[in-house]
Amino acid sequence: MSRFSVAAGVVLAFATGSTALAADFEDYARVLSVTPQVEQVNYPQQECRTEYVPVQRQSRGVGGSIVGGVAGGILGNQVGGGSGRTVATAAGAIAGAIVGDRMENSNGTIVTEQQPVRQCRTIDNWQTRNNGYAVTYEYHGHTYTSIMPYDPGDRLRVRVSVAPRM
Repeated sequence: MSRFSVAAGVVLAFATGSTALAADFEDYARVLSVTPQVEQVNYPQQECRTEYVPVQRQSRGVGGSIVGGVAGGILGNQVGGGSGRTVATAAGAIAGAIVGDRMENSNGTIVTEQQPVRQCRTIDNWQTRNNGYAVTYEYHGHTYTSIMPYDPGDRLRVRVSVAPRM
């Protein structure tokens, strides 16, 4: 017998012997209980709203300064002569504008307006999420528990492996 034949025979005997030693098959187990595995997860959200708050400001007019400036310029022009007249006109216009502005805005007209203010806050948004099912089942008098991604119902398909004890 050649060496190749002997080696092939040993490999074949070993391969057949190991298949004869173990057997895998599928069967069904009875489901005893199914418990959903849940967790609480927070998905925070931002909640915003616009509120209107009163804001006061003083209303200022410009008409008094214009009229006062013109009147002061005319009065200043009446005083003096030559190049002094130009200086008096300018000084009268400035003084008249200041007096006119104070007269128009001295009563302190206050205007109240509503100004929008955006207010935001973060609120918790807790949600329940399913992570699978704890399945307790019975197969040939033994009880087992496994976490599964689905609810198997009343019966659970199981893979059974049988091997002799060595």
